[in-house]
Amino acid sequence: MENVHQKGKLYLIPNRLGDLPPLEVLPLSIRKVINEIDHYIVENEKVARHFIKKIVPSKSQPSLDFKLLNKFTSDLEIPNFLDPCEQGINMGLLSDAGCPGVADPGAQVVALAHQKNIQVVPLVGPSSILLALMSSGLNGQSFSFHGYLPIDNQERKHFVKKIEKASKELNQAQIFIETPYRNNKLLISLISTLQASTRICVAVDLTLSTEFIKTQTAAEWKKTSIDLHKRPAIFIIQG
Repeated sequence: MENVHQKGKLYLIPNRLGDLPPLEVLPLSIRKVINEIDHYIVENEKVARHFIKKIVPSKSQPSLDFKLLNKFTSDLEIPNFLDPCEQGINMGLLSDAGCPGVADPGAQVVALAHQKNIQVVPLVGPSSILLALMSSGLNGQSFSFHGYLPIDNQERKHFVKKIEKASKELNQAQIFIETPYRNNKLLISLISTLQASTRICVAVDLTLSTEFIKTQTAAEWKKTSIDLHKRPAIFIIQG
């Protein structure tokens, strides 16, 4: 008779959004899971090791096994990432910041887990997208997340106009992000492209001591001075 063993689970482990002590923003359940797991899928091994050491200082670093999932990962490597789960060993999918699979690598591995009938267990942790939406005063019942906007000026303006129109027609909040060193240029572009009455929420450094969240019209933003350079930010607009 074939020996059928139970498959391991894939735990989706959120990370902090900044450098605060982990357990100020993460629940104790994350420490419990990390204490028990030695096999991880991560974006950056150094970042992951540092995080694990912060959460469970006593954990043996040499016993940890990492698979790298980032823009350099070949699609041919991914099918073997969950081999430990197939052998009954629990694994962790760990984000560099925020929640795995949401504006973050990981969805391919989670999809693979579903295909292989491996149980996926999402753990509670900070999502900058949801924290920004919660605190924006914009429509949390209907919203759309677009990731990064086009880099080209004309393409970006066209896209911003398109989602502004959608926000009015659908009464829907439109959420997006930008590479931190381009934040200031993006806000200037939004102010000049959007209608004066369109509301813009800028949520910066979420969960950190320098956190700043402000929602006001494009016209009001014209009179506001703020430096967003190299600060992680979420932008939300609604007409």
